Amino acid sequence: MSALSITFDPETSAAPLPDHLPDHLPDHFNAAGYCLLGTDRAALALSVVSGDDPSHLRSDDWTYGDLQDACAALAHELTQRGVKAGDRVLIRIGNEPAFPIAFFACLWIGAVAVPTSSSLTQREAALIADDCEATLALVGDDLPFAPQCPVLHSSQFPASHGDVAALAPIDSAIHDPAYIVYTSGSTGQPKGVLHAHRAVLARRSMWRGWYGLEPGDVMLHAGAFNWTYTLGAGLMDPWAIGARTVIFTGAKDPAIWPVLAKRFKPTLFAAVPSLYRQILKYGSDLGESFASLRHGLTAGETLPDQLRLDWRAEVGTELYEALGMSECSTFISCSPEVPIRAGKVGRAQDGRRIAILPLEEEAGRDPQRPLPRGEQGILAIHRSDPGLMLRYWKREAEMADSFRGNWFLTGDVTSMDEDGYIAHHGRADSLMNAGGFRVSPQEVEDVLRAHESINDIAVASIEIRPMVQIIVAFVVLERDDASDREPMLDKQALHAFAEGSLASYKQPKDYVSVPALPRSANGKLQRQDIGALWRSITQA
Repeated sequence: MSALSITFDPETSAAPLPDHLPDHLPDHFNAAGYCLLGTDRAALALSVVSGDDPSHLRSDDWTYGDLQDACAALAHELTQRGVKAGDRVLIRIGNEPAFPIAFFACLWIGAVAVPTSSSLTQREAALIADDCEATLALVGDDLPFAPQCPVLHSSQFPASHGDVAALAPIDSAIHDPAYIVYTSGSTGQPKGVLHAHRAVLARRSMWRGWYGLEPGDVMLHAGAFNWTYTLGAGLMDPWAIGARTVIFTGAKDPAIWPVLAKRFKPTLFAAVPSLYRQILKYGSDLGESFASLRHGLTAGETLPDQLRLDWRAEVGTELYEALGMSECSTFISCSPEVPIRAGKVGRAQDGRRIAILPLEEEAGRDPQRPLPRGEQGILAIHRSDPGLMLRYWKREAEMADSFRGNWFLTGDVTSMDEDGYIAHHGRADSLMNAGGFRVSPQEVEDVLRAHESINDIAVASIEIRPMVQIIVAFVVLERDDASDREPMLDKQALHAFAEGSLASYKQPKDYVSVPALPRSANGKLQRQDIGALWRSITQA
């Protein structure tokens, strides 16, 4: 029975697991051991490349044995510091080998890893540490962090600890919590998405359903370690099959990627669509540089059909798109086995149980019954999917609101054609997309509203030219009742204020002064009208 044809009662129909997953999930499973212990210790696992000069790049290479020793040693150190199974450990480390070592060392002992972006401010990192009730923070030497909990700096990580066999990964239950990723919530505050160890095993649906992943592959990934796109597609999956990962940590000049491709000969390249566009614009000799590439992978943003065609014409390979989210990673995609169809993201991967449900609960219509093919509705995932999160951390009400019966509501507005291909029509909520990261406009507004010059504010993701979107803040300035002069917008001051309180990807790239924001008679912000407000300003 195919996961693509769910037009039946979800309680009595179950899509089978793909043949590369066990018929029944094992009772015990440790994600760290699964990713790191199944490959020849001498095989290369990771190359972290640094340097801003393309002619003088430095590669820090790690074998599987190196990673096993480092993770086991840090795992031992964590237990010596009192970290127990189930304890949350915050990770605030930049794009360096210490990050994956910290992440997998936590899973090794059954602790819950909480990876965070190094671009977060101290305030943002502190809020997450407080929310997850971190027992310990693993922090890069170059990153500031107000110690609300004990801190172990990356320079203090032990290099090795004797025989790895004596420090085997804990015998975790398959449903035990493994890691929490924080994502934008509808309330404006980041929310923790708690995943089990089984989520890593469930990712095997992507191996054929998206990557065409093979043991000898070299995965060049353009993301930072903390991003779920990189943690999954760049680390968990390549290492679980015995492939090699290449991560670049230098300045993200688009012209560097052909240089890296020519040197490291990747068979797979993972990035967001906007980076592929920049490589086409600024790169040179792309066909020769990417000669080793079997195909590219793209996620995080919608892939325009023309960009895919331009890449194929210039490089000679396909770009396979995937749709996912922090709560379930990527679960819809095209692949070498699922042909690309213009205007569609792809199809549900083997073993996935999805449905398109009505946008709203309507009288006389079963809200849990999938819509007919072609109708737009909310994309939903059945709670039986092994890759679906355990829950939102300390967000019981929001967790309940995210389900309609046994269907988890993704918030993505989609439709399904007769062949099971999914078209993406946007979001049902107001979350913005900033370079592949979902950002809550309310979170940005709540921070900036504290600035003394702002009376009212709304932020939105605005397309300033084809395939280029930025976050724009629309500001109603505070007036001085004692003066007749019009208040002046000080963009520099607002930029500086945002830098002190928001991660770089959350900060508005432009500020626009407006006399008023579109609000209802009850004072509710009409977000659907902000686009019209931008057009009226730019066309004036």
